[in-house]
Amino acid sequence: MLTLLKPNLFCTKLAILFLITTSMHTYGQGDAIQTSGDVLLFAMPASALAGSLIEGDYEGTLQFAKGFAVNQAVTIGLKYALNKDRPYGGGERAFPSGHTSTTFQSAAFIQKRYGWGYGLPAYLLAGYTGFSRINAKKHDGWDVLAGAVVGVGSAYIFTTPYQKEHMQLSFSNDADSFLLGFVYKF
Repeated sequence: MLTLLKPNLFCTKLAILFLITTSMHTYGQGDAIQTSGDVLLFAMPASALAGSLIEGDYEGTLQFAKGFAVNQAVTIGLKYALNKDRPYGGGERAFPSGHTSTTFQSAAFIQKRYGWGYGLPAYLLAGYTGFSRINAKKHDGWDVLAGAVVGVGSAYIFTTPYQKEHMQLSFSNDADSFLLGFVYKF
């Protein structure tokens, strides 16, 4: 059981609160949505990495790092190889969305390593990031979909479910008997 994060309704409420507060008309809804997507680009991988380090899950940290490196290599490689123009004349190298691939790689790592209690809010935030890229007219739906596929795929290649000690063997004796115990937690 993770000691730092307890999967519950709190994580989902936090994700919904983030989406609501960053979408308010504080300085223009389009700007707020784009900015919140930009913030999530850094916040999601930082949270996934920090969570595994704080938990002492160094195997998970290595798995995240491998998935992150593959995700970035594939995303950047496709951007340069295909050189698709961004919608509305916004430049080049649109395919796939790097924001989306990064946030979905983080969400997929969190979900596969620590379960759906953490994964669902992470996927909501990753989906919001994809929406923010379309809303900002930086990408179209295909760019975002491809980013999500690359991100999830790169995380799933390396990530295994997290299990702390799940097997315990004990031995006890007294003058007249011996006791051997075996406990396995699924």
